[in-house]
Amino acid sequence: MVAAVVSRKKISTTVYITPEQDALLKLLHHRTKVPVAEYIRQGIDLILAKHRPQLPGQSDLTFSTDDSAEPDAR
Repeated sequence: MVAAVVSRKKISTTVYITPEQDALLKLLHHRTKVPVAEYIRQGIDLILAKHRPQLPGQSDLTFSTDDSAEPDAR
């Protein structure tokens, strides 16, 4: 099964990274053929998900993923 990639409009911005980060990202790109920009976007997504509770207008809906939990039988 192949995952569909949804292309969205992107904006241009400048980020400053260390020479070590640059070298490792380029090495990763050469080995995987995934663009460096995609890895940077994924990193931003990870940080945004981690700090979601601090973002304005975000509902904190928590759903249990524990399949073993069953309703009380009375």
